[in-house]
Amino acid sequence: MSESLVVCDVAEDLVEKLRKFRFRKETHNAAIIMKIDKDKRLVVLDEELESWCKPEQQMMYAGSKNKLVQTAELTKVFEIRNTEDLTEEWLREKLGFFH
Repeated sequence: MSESLVVCDVAEDLVEKLRKFRFRKETHNAAIIMKIDKDKRLVVLDEELESWCKPEQQMMYAGSKNKLVQTAELTKVFEIRNTEDLTEEWLREKLGFFH
């Protein structure tokens, strides 16, 4: 019987969070982002993300994006999924190649 090497344990509160996440009843998109706490040698919760965008709306966007790009004759398209991500720093980084 082979055993796998375990470098980090999983934090107990994360285990419970993952269990609830797996069996949740909500239908919106969500994600759990984890990170490793090197000092404690634990996998811990970093961030929880939720998107209240309905799958139907996401499919409409995905099915319409290419047509919009073609119709508008766009050469560069930048996407964000959350308006909070649209910062001046993000915009400068994306537009930097024009210089």
